[in-house]
Amino acid sequence: MRASVVPLRAWVVVLAAVAVVIGMAAWASVAAGEGQRPAARSAAAAAAATPARPTATPSRSSRPPGPVIEVTGAPGGVKAKGAVLADAATAQVLWGRDADTERPMASVTKVMTALLVLQGGDLGRQIRIPKAAVTYAWKYGGETASLRPGDVLTAQELLEALLLPSGADAAYTLANAYGPGMAAFLGRMNATAAQMGMKHTHFTSPDGLPYPTETSTYSTPSDLLTLGLAAMRYPAFRSIVDLRFYHLPKGQGHHQYWWDNTDELIGSYPGAVGIKTGYTDDAGHCLLFEAIRNGRALIGVVLDSPATGPAAGAKDAATMLNWGFKLRQTG
Repeated sequence: MRASVVPLRAWVVVLAAVAVVIGMAAWASVAAGEGQRPAARSAAAAAAATPARPTATPSRSSRPPGPVIEVTGAPGGVKAKGAVLADAATAQVLWGRDADTERPMASVTKVMTALLVLQGGDLGRQIRIPKAAVTYAWKYGGETASLRPGDVLTAQELLEALLLPSGADAAYTLANAYGPGMAAFLGRMNATAAQMGMKHTHFTSPDGLPYPTETSTYSTPSDLLTLGLAAMRYPAFRSIVDLRFYHLPKGQGHHQYWWDNTDELIGSYPGAVGIKTGYTDDAGHCLLFEAIRNGRALIGVVLDSPATGPAAGAKDAATMLNWGFKLRQTG
């Protein structure tokens, strides 16, 4: 296990967030749908709402300078080994635990995969599911979206399959399509992480599966905070990760699919709007999360919450959010 000994400082994350904004201004425009969507939608309804899926750059960030939340105390009872909580509008860090220590983050990895697809754009692109995607997911014991080899889905639909049921088969399919090829895609994942200032992050898979080793794909709470801030600037991303489930009716070239969101906060924690779960034996329960309450958005990460139950990461996240929302805003 790799570990950084640099202590957490709020200004480090602020500078990282600024670097994200500067770097992303040069990135390619992406396809995005504006606004929030209902908890479930059909493909026909989606097409009617956004018939052409126009391309758009990520939404601009306007972060006021300086701290705006008065931090007192710390959240009690958080069991995660690594954690961080920040104001999503300013990137002000409110609390952290070993936030610069490198740990495996399991399927939280898929947020970077989604970000690269969004950068590539053309979310209406038709992609055929290869048999190798299904074989890969089953070989390494990954969660799947139960994709059928030979089905043809759009990149947008594959993002739903990637982010909601956490499909390793969807990750494999998107990585090979957008690389093109797995090696090229992994190279882009690591290059993008470096560009974003995520100095303690490395990817060896597009999904966080323990390949080739349990800890070869790793990150830190601070780096994943940077990733979460970047991904949530895309309306197309936000409109997926806050869904409780997604239904894709049977259509020309593909079977019917139902995909439930693995994020236990969605639908149970008031104001939760995402973002992504993860779990392996070595990584423990991981969660990159965001919630909005009374106009305040908080974003955070938990890594390696002990496996006390399927919602272990969500319980830690809820504890942190409850504490954060009680803090007084001073500016």
